[in-house]
Amino acid sequence: MPSNPEPRNSYDADLPAYTMGRAAELIGVTPAFLRSLDGTGLIEPERSAGGHRRYSRHQLDLAGRVRILLDQGFLLAAAVRIVTLEDRLAAAHRRIRALGGKLGPGEDASIPIQTRRDTTPRQNM
Repeated sequence: MPSNPEPRNSYDADLPAYTMGRAAELIGVTPAFLRSLDGTGLIEPERSAGGHRRYSRHQLDLAGRVRILLDQGFLLAAAVRIVTLEDRLAAAHRRIRALGGKLGPGEDASIPIQTRRDTTPRQNM
């Protein structure tokens, strides 16, 4: 008899716990903004049995970071690319550490890089 998967911890940052309306409210955006991120590949919300989008805390963090960059004048494609690369770098550094590797000074990205508010686009990307 197949075993049931372990229940997900409610503190799991990847648990799709938030409806679109609640997710938008939490990060101060509109539901339309969250829908606009669907086609970018950055965020792919899970769907409830009824087909409604469900977002995780990690996805909300990514969306919030994109919003900051958009507010600073970056185009959506550039903002998504920046946040995607920051997130991948942080994940790679966490993996290195989990495998017993060490990172030198200035190389530590175990915590996702907070998009700096003083960043300005060099040109329209």
